[in-house]
Amino acid sequence: MGQACFDAGEVKSTYGTGGFLVLNTGDTLIRSKARLLGTIAYQIGGKRTYALEGSILSAGSTIQWLRDELKIIRDGAHAGELAQSVADTAGVHLVPAFVGLGAPHWDSDARGAILGLQRGSTIAHIARAALESAAFQTAELLEAMAKDGVAPQKLCVDGGMARNDWFLQFMADILGVEVVRPKNTETTVLGAAILAAVGAGEFGSLKEVDSIWKLDRKFEPRMAGADRSRRMAGWRDAISRIRTRT
Repeated sequence: MGQACFDAGEVKSTYGTGGFLVLNTGDTLIRSKARLLGTIAYQIGGKRTYALEGSILSAGSTIQWLRDELKIIRDGAHAGELAQSVADTAGVHLVPAFVGLGAPHWDSDARGAILGLQRGSTIAHIARAALESAAFQTAELLEAMAKDGVAPQKLCVDGGMARNDWFLQFMADILGVEVVRPKNTETTVLGAAILAAVGAGEFGSLKEVDSIWKLDRKFEPRMAGADRSRRMAGWRDAISRIRTRT
């Protein structure tokens, strides 16, 4: 609601403690074959709208872990600065399975790992790998949605991590789709307010709500396809090393 994704095929992802990718599927409830969740998006005036959802268990909490437990960053902005200070992770992958893996793996026994460490690995490589992990997990969810027959070409994002320009550009590169950020990144609470306003009769239709959503910035993919495939292959290899289920 807060992202004004009212049409079938529109998708948004929120990056707070975890990450939640929700695709509007209109009046069709998709029974996922790729281990995603078919759910109800909202119901207004007796008309039900369905969604396909994928959950990332650790997104912003990964950055909090770097700050609070490892104590190698000051805050999320510092993580972004460190990430930009290196060309890549130099082969380091951080898989934040602190409480297991969410969709599409659903492996509650998996645990996190930092893989590919070398003598020259630095906190900048680890910070970058932490941020990249949220983008890689999002890519897995979009790949799962494609298996269910839907392949969005634009992703609306919100939440605390969405304020990081570097992170959103890397996400656009890894996903190969346009990533769009609204001016108001606290869209979960905005969506709740919109639903209340619709229920109170303040809006005659959802189309009237469209005017509330304002664009802040778009991020277009710039990464070459071969580079994207190579990086995703590295992530899949890292995932395979910690999974306990197939």
